[in-house]
Amino acid sequence: MLVQLAIRDIVLIDKLELNFRDGLSVLTGETGAGKSILLDAFALALGGRGDGRLVRHGESQGSITAVFDAPLDHPARRIAAEAEIDTEGDLILRRTQMADGRTRAFVNDQPVGVQVLRAIGAALVEIHGQHDDRALADAGTHRAILDAFGSLHGPLAAVADAARRVRAARTALDQQRARVEAARKEVDFLRHAVEELGELDPKPGEEASLAERRTVMQQSEKVARDLNEALDAVGGPHSGVPHLSAAVRRLERRAAQLPALVDPCVAALDAALVALDEARAVLDAAVAETEFDPRELERVEERLFALRAAARKYDVAADDLAALRERYAGDVAAIDAGEEALTGLEQALSEAERRYAGAAEKLAAGRRRAAKHLDAAVKAELPPLKLERARFITEIATDPDSRDAAGTERVEFWAQTNPGTRPGPMMKVASGGELSRFMLALKVVLADKGSAPTLIFDEIDTGVGGAVADAIGARLARLSATVQVVCVTHAPQVAARAQTHFLISKAPVKGGDRVATRVAALPEPARREEIARMLAGAQVTDEARAAAASLLQAAGA
Repeated sequence: MLVQLAIRDIVLIDKLELNFRDGLSVLTGETGAGKSILLDAFALALGGRGDGRLVRHGESQGSITAVFDAPLDHPARRIAAEAEIDTEGDLILRRTQMADGRTRAFVNDQPVGVQVLRAIGAALVEIHGQHDDRALADAGTHRAILDAFGSLHGPLAAVADAARRVRAARTALDQQRARVEAARKEVDFLRHAVEELGELDPKPGEEASLAERRTVMQQSEKVARDLNEALDAVGGPHSGVPHLSAAVRRLERRAAQLPALVDPCVAALDAALVALDEARAVLDAAVAETEFDPRELERVEERLFALRAAARKYDVAADDLAALRERYAGDVAAIDAGEEALTGLEQALSEAERRYAGAAEKLAAGRRRAAKHLDAAVKAELPPLKLERARFITEIATDPDSRDAAGTERVEFWAQTNPGTRPGPMMKVASGGELSRFMLALKVVLADKGSAPTLIFDEIDTGVGGAVADAIGARLARLSATVQVVCVTHAPQVAARAQTHFLISKAPVKGGDRVATRVAALPEPARREEIARMLAGAQVTDEARAAAASLLQAAGA
């Protein structure tokens, strides 16, 4: 519920802070005292359209702060959390209006976009009045109101799920059709490409391997000559190995004479002979590697040419030819098996649409039943509101082509204000006062069906009095048992039923020639005096005071 409203430098308001309680709160005062200004400021804090003219004359900016105590599971907190706003404690909505027309929005002191502020505000507060543009004016909300009244959450969820499945089935079918159709346009090319690439049989990394092998073979002739010379030096006819071996044998025969001198020499020569033998083995292997069949070089070059030619033809890297072949083969397979796949997807779509139709019809039946109950419930509220000859009609039109996530019905609230007149959309056929009373009757009926926790009613009692005003007050009081209700009123019968009574007035600003709007919560004696003023006008009489006391007593205040 709304806990506090603070306004700074907005039109005639220099500084204002109001604390609200649950139940019914009313705001009364003389015409022109600033009631509409207060509501305009509140609407701005909820995400309404900004206007630089709202800033108090001589000031650069104004601000409005609204503090709400919302349950932890309230949708407003979920919206805030999705916007990455800290939702600990109260929800504090703040809007700053600059004199140049710019605005800034904050939720719990975190900057937010106006769309986020508006979404949170709409979840917390509904404002209703004769010129309201947020409640019944939008026929797009009527279907949701009917669903809430009929507790159709289950059937509605089933339709939403069925609609999602229809969309998924249609998307899959459309994608398959597009793929098959695109493939059909180039089927001859695809078949030729698959055959050609199949014969070529490219392998990833093959180009680099062939290029390296060709380089080795092209350089082998020059390298082989030097390798053979080295091999001849190590193990050929001119090698020193035989001489070294003979020297080792001679030294070994002398080793007994001077072992300390000869043995190290023999060991060193043995190591040299081993190293030379290893070098000869390595050189033998290298020479063998340089030996190749000239026809192999020709084959490698032809293969390399074929791979690179195919890469240029299909405009891909040679390493991607194998993947391209697989993709083309898949396209050909899609063509070959396309009709069968399309048939299966068409059947899946048909089944999804059949299931949607069943779920939608169940929802539609629930809506028709709920509409009858809603019409009857609202009708019962109309006679005390001086609308005894009027009819409330929930108009349901079926549009089979819509098939959206909320069903196939369009719902709009209609009214017939007098017998013999043509029924029509409520916003078009009802006057401002009639619309307000229709709306009040509807909100009373819907009080426990997901209403915003705070309802604002702006002068819905205009043009009525006596028993009708008393009926309006009774319904507002009844409504305030389930939600917080704030009402701007001129009717003493309404004001008498409030738990909290605010008086709006204008007073001169000290030290200047300007006036400012003031709002004060009235204690009991002052409240009786204000209700007496509402009854009597400018001159408050003892009879008016007695009538005010009687109203308060009847209301249980």
